[in-house]
Amino acid sequence: MSDDVCALVGAVGGAGTTRLALEFGATLAGDGRSVVVVDAAYATQGLVTTFTDPVDPDVTRAVTDDRPLATATYDLDVPTGRLALAPARAPFERLSRAKTSECARRLAGRIGEAAHEYDHVLVDVPPVATNQAVAAVTAADRVGLVVPDTQRGADALPRTLDRLADVDARVDTIVANRANGAPEVGDADAAVPESETTALSSAPVCPGDGEFEAAVAAAVATTVGADVEPERQESSLTDYLPG
Repeated sequence: MSDDVCALVGAVGGAGTTRLALEFGATLAGDGRSVVVVDAAYATQGLVTTFTDPVDPDVTRAVTDDRPLATATYDLDVPTGRLALAPARAPFERLSRAKTSECARRLAGRIGEAAHEYDHVLVDVPPVATNQAVAAVTAADRVGLVVPDTQRGADALPRTLDRLADVDARVDTIVANRANGAPEVGDADAAVPESETTALSSAPVCPGDGEFEAAVAAAVATTVGADVEPERQESSLTDYLPG
C-alpha cells in the first residue's frame, strides 16, 4: 500500500466529513492528481448525493459480493486530474451485511488496492462505532479527524481520540470544520470556514480562489501531506470593462 491513503473521520454525526472529502478530492485533482473518495459512511449515504443518475453497483455491493472496487467507482467531470467516487447506495438488508467483520476486511483490502491505481485515496468515515469504520481507519496511512467548530464538537473530541486509540489508530490531524469566528476547537491543526455553497449536491466547489477554497487547500496540505496551489482567476483583455 502507498502512503497516500487518508481517512477523514467525523468526530460526531453531521461534522461535514463527506463534504470535506469531496472538496479535498477536488483540490487534489485540480493539482493534476488522480483521487478516489471511498464511502465508509454506509448509514448516511451522503456521497451519492453528488450524482443525478442511479448508482449501481455501489461500494456495499463491492464488499458483500466480493467485487473489485472499480465496479462501484464513478468519475466526476473535473477540469484537470481525475476525481472518482465509490459511494454507498443500498437497501437496509445489504447495509447490514456490509457492516459485518468479513465485509469490513474486504473494504480494507479494496482501499489497499485503490492505492495502487490512484495518487490519493480518501475515505469518508463516520464516527468510529462500526466494523467498516474501524477497518477504514486502521487501513489508512493518515487519519484526519473532522470536528465541527462548536461546543458539541469540542466536547466530543476527547472521547473520539480515546475511541481511535482503542482501535490502535493514530490521529495525524484535527480539522475544525465550519470555523467561523473565535475557535471552539483549540487543538485543531487546520480550520475550514463554512462555504457559501452549503448543499452537498452542489459540491465540490474547489479548487478556487475564495476564502473557503484557500482554507481547504491549506487543510489538504496539513492533513493529506500534499502541497497544492489553489486556482487563481487570471484577468483577461477580453474581460468586460465598463466605460
